[in-house]
Amino acid sequence: MVRVGVHVSIAGGIARSVPRAKDAGCDTFQIFSRNPRGWKAKDLDDQDVGEFREWLKQSGISPAVDHMPYLPNLAGSDPDLYGKSVDTLTMELNRCAVLGIPYLVTHLGHHQGEGIGPGRTRVIDAINTALGQADKGAMLLLENTAGEKNGVGNTFEDIGAVLDGVVDQERVGVCFDTCHAFGGGYELRTARGLQETLDNFDRAIGLSRVRVVHCNDSKGDLGSGLDRHEHIGLGYIGEEGFRTILHHPFFRNLPLICETPEDDRRNDAGNLTKVRELAGD
Repeated sequence: MVRVGVHVSIAGGIARSVPRAKDAGCDTFQIFSRNPRGWKAKDLDDQDVGEFREWLKQSGISPAVDHMPYLPNLAGSDPDLYGKSVDTLTMELNRCAVLGIPYLVTHLGHHQGEGIGPGRTRVIDAINTALGQADKGAMLLLENTAGEKNGVGNTFEDIGAVLDGVVDQERVGVCFDTCHAFGGGYELRTARGLQETLDNFDRAIGLSRVRVVHCNDSKGDLGSGLDRHEHIGLGYIGEEGFRTILHHPFFRNLPLICETPEDDRRNDAGNLTKVRELAGD
């Protein structure tokens, strides 16, 4: 069966995320290690770190994944914002090393109208700077984006070009987001379309570089450029689309993390159940 989990709250301390993940039925899970909507972050508490590492070990849940906060823009041209973005990336890599989290997922950002070339160069420089300053321990995963205006990382070729510019190749990989790929124009719903998408990815990046999958349905149609996640099977990818995805060996062998809504239609546990149902059909 597939390994699947959800994004989990750290309210009350990072360690509390582990029992929450277990209670939800997760095999893997993702967190923000800090407030994702601000620049300031509280220092990690030694007791909290110790409990997180111990509870994670006892739980058997693996891997734990950290996600960068929302404000950083690694492709941006504003010097102050860019500097804070690089500092935040460095800090998050260090926090992952302390917590024993193997993967940090990041979006590449927006070039703010200056063009994909300059934006991509800034992303490469930011990654090389952060990896050069941060403690080793976590792999940085570059996440594909949904085709939004001025985005860096909307195409597989774009991500491949960024990866090619990174000095420390062993410390970078990819997080494949199904909603974002679909919004960016990559067909996932049919066996033929899915295989063509994966072949495209393999040529541009290499399938072996994917470490984590964000398993999300989409509120936007194919090529819409819309980054709006939906419950598994209730969006434009749909149940048949996810049945196709979840029966492909590429996806079955990777940790799947749902970043889906929680509302009166379905909660996190419901999405985990739906993924397992479609993977087992």
